[in-house]
Amino acid sequence: MIATHPFAQRLHGSPESRLLYAEQTTGAALLCIPEVEEQTEHYLAIEHGDSADRGMLTGALGGGLGCFLLVMAFIAYCYGNDQSALQALVVAAISISAPFIWEVLRPMPLPILLNRRTRELYFEQDGELYHSPWDGIAAAAYSFATVGPYTAGMRHAALEALLHRYGHPQEQVLINIGSPIGKSLEMQLGFWEYLRTYMDKGPWFDAQGNHTESDAFIQSLLTARQRKGQWTRLQWRQVAKNYRASKGRNFLSASDFMLLLGGVLFAPFNALQNFTYAIAKRRARSQWPARVKERLRPDGPSNRLVDLERAVGQ
Repeated sequence: MIATHPFAQRLHGSPESRLLYAEQTTGAALLCIPEVEEQTEHYLAIEHGDSADRGMLTGALGGGLGCFLLVMAFIAYCYGNDQSALQALVVAAISISAPFIWEVLRPMPLPILLNRRTRELYFEQDGELYHSPWDGIAAAAYSFATVGPYTAGMRHAALEALLHRYGHPQEQVLINIGSPIGKSLEMQLGFWEYLRTYMDKGPWFDAQGNHTESDAFIQSLLTARQRKGQWTRLQWRQVAKNYRASKGRNFLSASDFMLLLGGVLFAPFNALQNFTYAIAKRRARSQWPARVKERLRPDGPSNRLVDLERAVGQ
């Protein structure tokens, strides 16, 4: 069976590699990677390309320069300098709105989608739709090293899957399911088990991969990565915990204070970045082909895209 795997020849002789099967476990512990941006009862979305950075420019210019100018405008107004206050307000409005409009309207890479209802995977590239049935999907995980001029050798691991263009089975594309940077082979195998568990036992399950009726465990994983600035909230919880433990005496360390102060200063940056990302993502999702969008609906068609291709071929 291994000899007939599409990746068998490519990974031949590589000691740190695994051929992956939808119906076979790797034995690795479940692991959810940060690129998982959304998980619902019917589909799971994985960030792709530079979509994770969307909103950073708006956050930097709007949350940094814009907020600074708003403060300057308020100070100028308090001192009776109405003209300077108005000028600062105009520049602040431009520094917030201009990058926001540009980032929202600029095309955003669509995520990789796993459709649990129809058991298939979707990917869009340059306006073309690629897909693969989950059952029998060709996938592999392998380690590789990089060496940079300012860094020593670093190990990474990729998790790749083979898809074909809709309506053109002879045109195939190899995609990374999530970023390989900084990941180990064990991490990628754990994420593969996470995807297998979602497709076979999901949509909700616990840390051991057992099916549950509650989405509490999954949402706790997603909440930890969904919004920038979550570390400030977590740090505040830690300070509150220290306060209760020490009964209000010597509970705030210098590092805690600096982290909290940094969180307050970066709050406008994070808020604008999150808001821009959410709007850009919602706009991008509307660009999926109709065949995909209708299959993401709870009451959508249950047949797969490969079934449509076969029907047309016959």
